[in-house]
Amino acid sequence: MKIVFMGTPEFAIPSLQTILESKHEIALVVSAQDKERGRGRQVSYTPVKQFAVDNKLEVVTPNSLKDEEFIALLKSLEADLFVVVAFRILPKEIYKIPKYGSFNLHGSLLPKYRGAAPIQWSLINGDKETGVTTFFLEDKVDTGNIIMQERIRIEDEDNLGSVYDKLMNLGANVVLNTVDTIESRNITLLKQDEKLASPAPKITKEICRIDWNQPAEKIHNLIRGLSPYPCAFFDYNGINYKVYRSKYILRVNDKNIAPGKIINTKHEIFVQTSLGQIQLIELQPEGRKRMTAEDFLRGNKF
Repeated sequence: MKIVFMGTPEFAIPSLQTILESKHEIALVVSAQDKERGRGRQVSYTPVKQFAVDNKLEVVTPNSLKDEEFIALLKSLEADLFVVVAFRILPKEIYKIPKYGSFNLHGSLLPKYRGAAPIQWSLINGDKETGVTTFFLEDKVDTGNIIMQERIRIEDEDNLGSVYDKLMNLGANVVLNTVDTIESRNITLLKQDEKLASPAPKITKEICRIDWNQPAEKIHNLIRGLSPYPCAFFDYNGINYKVYRSKYILRVNDKNIAPGKIINTKHEIFVQTSLGQIQLIELQPEGRKRMTAEDFLRGNKF
């Protein structure tokens, strides 16, 4: 199969690499434009573009997906298939170009968690399983017919970082299997059930703010669903504290302690919630490095 691959972040690289190492041909890689990054504001490539350059693949970074020259280039390639992993929303005039259409890899079990942050919301909501889905692109985002799905269990110790890595590698295998299945034409599509659909909107700063009036388990899920980036946080005496790791404890004798009350012991930090307590395991005070609660308590306390 002659393939155009479209992607931007690290999440897309294993999928691109798997196709590259297969029998299929990568005719072109499409990624987001170069940006200024870091404190020095140096211009750098996206992870996918860097991978393409390192592996001597032709790569383009269009400013607009409606650019006539870009669309003409895609048509001239006469590709069999467009593969999309963590890229932008493609207009119909692009995803209809290839012979066998265009498919996307999504980090959830569609129709659950349609949107920009499916992995985060599965953890925030305390789900016990998640997975990846490949589906053919249609006009409405994340609504196309499902080609393949694979599931994984979400372990109690998982956070955004660990589930991201698991789905990134699982997704690479599913992408290659999807390409092979489309080539074989032995494909059975599953229509998405709109009754089971749920949103996964972009994570905002307000979503990241911890509300101690919520139950401890819910706060713990928020913390792990946003760790290691962008991180759940709280303010104390005008200082912002990011929380990377936590535990939740359901105590029977804490009903008279107000939510948000912080309890320091010699080596541990607990915060009262509306139901139970959160133990802060790893945190980062504003302007300082990430550290364990025990390290923080060596020279500080709330």
